[in-house]
Amino acid sequence: MEKELEKNIDSLTKDITSYIPHNIVEIISGYAFSFIMALLIFVIGKWAVNKLVALLGKVLRKVKGMDETLIKFLENIVYYALMIVVLLTALGKLGVETTSFLAILGAAGLAIGLALKDSLGNFASGVMIILFKPFKVGDLVTAAGVTGTITEVGIFNSIFLTADNQKIIVPNGAITSGSIINVNANDTRRVDLVVSIGYSDDIKKTKEVLNNILTSNEKVLVDKGITVAVAELAESSVDFVVRAWVKTPDYWDVKFGLTETIKLRFDEEGISIPFPQQDVHHYNNI
Repeated sequence: MEKELEKNIDSLTKDITSYIPHNIVEIISGYAFSFIMALLIFVIGKWAVNKLVALLGKVLRKVKGMDETLIKFLENIVYYALMIVVLLTALGKLGVETTSFLAILGAAGLAIGLALKDSLGNFASGVMIILFKPFKVGDLVTAAGVTGTITEVGIFNSIFLTADNQKIIVPNGAITSGSIINVNANDTRRVDLVVSIGYSDDIKKTKEVLNNILTSNEKVLVDKGITVAVAELAESSVDFVVRAWVKTPDYWDVKFGLTETIKLRFDEEGISIPFPQQDVHHYNNI
């Protein structure tokens, strides 16, 4: 019985050892070497990636007008892209077939791209806005059917604050797909008014009064030139165009102020304003 047990154990031992390669030490040493090399590739690669990303951020921050939000986003994109390369290289050193990983990553990237098509479009538009700066925070802008002061320019959308204090979040794609009117782009603006008088009123006197009103206003930039001219002999009125340059922040104060002053002075000078008045807004485009 005891001899039979020893025989069975000996047989089992031989069966087990038959599955163990004779060069087991070499195999283990090879795997250990590959593991150590893969670990070194990952550690050194990660260190190099961090250095490269830090250098990229340093260079981008030296670019005049480069937005911090865009810099951080680009740093993250470059970091994760390079880390994927490092990881695949390390896995390849371990003998892992990376072709399938690349195929999976490609398919996942395509699926994500299709799912986030609109978001990616908004991102691309955000990058364009940040780089080319058609407007900046604080500008009064009309875009995508919205008029308001820009309070934030983000990667995916921009925030408008309307005159009646409404916060409107507009996708950047909608902004760049149409015309953008930046009211504050220049330091000065031109105030355009159309003033009508009756046919019985004195044209020369009216011009003198209008010129006096413009030159007397401290906010009118007289040195840039003023215009008071007869634009049209309309059906029931003589129409003047009145134009004056002002500093952009003073635009509405001057426009409203001139309109009120003209009415008061015309009343004092006995100059009539026909009623009803015609719609002569097209003179602003002259």
